Amino acid sequence: MKSLLFYVFATVPLVNAHIAAWHKGMYCLNGTTPGQDDQNNNLPVVPMFKMNKEDWWMHHFDNCDQFPPAPGDFLELPANGQFTVEMATNRAFTSLSYDGTQTGTFPGPLQNNLKDDQLGVTQPGQEPQCIADPNLHAENETMASGSAFAISYESDITKVTPENLVVFTVAYNTPWKRVATFDVPNLPACPEEGCICAWGWVPNGCGEPNMYMFPYKCKVTGTPGQASVAAPAKPAVWCEDPQEASCTQGPKQMIFWNQLEGDNIEVEGNDLSGRPRSPSYNDKLGFKDG
Repeated sequence: MKSLLFYVFATVPLVNAHIAAWHKGMYCLNGTTPGQDDQNNNLPVVPMFKMNKEDWWMHHFDNCDQFPPAPGDFLELPANGQFTVEMATNRAFTSLSYDGTQTGTFPGPLQNNLKDDQLGVTQPGQEPQCIADPNLHAENETMASGSAFAISYESDITKVTPENLVVFTVAYNTPWKRVATFDVPNLPACPEEGCICAWGWVPNGCGEPNMYMFPYKCKVTGTPGQASVAAPAKPAVWCEDPQEASCTQGPKQMIFWNQLEGDNIEVEGNDLSGRPRSPSYNDKLGFKDG
C-alpha cells in the first residue's frame, strides 16, 4: 500500500487541478491510449477557454470524444428518480480507480482530512479566500455556481447539436463534494443504442472564466415517460434582474461561453451581488434546481 500511495501522489497533479463528473458511462474514462486503462487519468478535467468550436465541442481537443465507454456501460437515468456521479480532479480520487482507496469527502486528495463543515469556512478577522486545491472556483459552498446534465436522443455523438442537446437536470452549489446527486424528470426512453449526454459547468469567478462540457453514453431506465423531449433547445438568457428580459422558456441549451467561436450567450456588467456577471447553471439564467 505504501508504494501505491507514493505512486498516486507522486504522479497526480495536485495544484490547481480542475474537476470533472466521473462515471463509468463517460467517454475517455481510461484515457486516450488504445488498450491502456489509465487509472491516473485526468484528461476529462481540463476546461475549455478561447477554443474553436470543433475543439471544445464534446472535449474533442484531446480526442476524448473518440473513446466511448465500454460496451454496456451507460450513465443510467432512472425516470422520476436520481443518479449520482463523482466530482473529482482525477480518476484516481474516485471509486473507479485504485479500488476506491483514494476517495474522500471532497473532489481532491488534500481535503480528505477536513470535516464536512470546514472547507470554505472563513475564520474571524480573515478575508474569504478562493479555494484553489481542489480548484472549485469558489470561496465556499454557497458560491459553487451549479452544474448540469443535458441529453440528446441521438446515439451517434457526431449527430449531436446545440439544438438537440437539452438540459434536463441541474444541481445548485456543485461542484463541491465528491458525490453529487442529480434529479431525473419523466424522460422518454432512449434509442436501443442509447442516448448521448453531456455534463456542463461554468465557474463563477475565482480564476479563469472557462467552461466545461463532457460527453457520456446514457440511457433512461425505470418507467420512461411517453412524451418526447421538446426541441429545438434555445440559449438561456440573463434574467436575474426582474427589470431585464424574461428567462428563456422551454428547453434550454447548455451554456457555451468565452470561446473563439460557438458562444450562445454574452454578459456584461455586474450581477445583483456586485460581482462580474458569469452565466451559470442557476437561477441567474432561469435554470431551476433539480
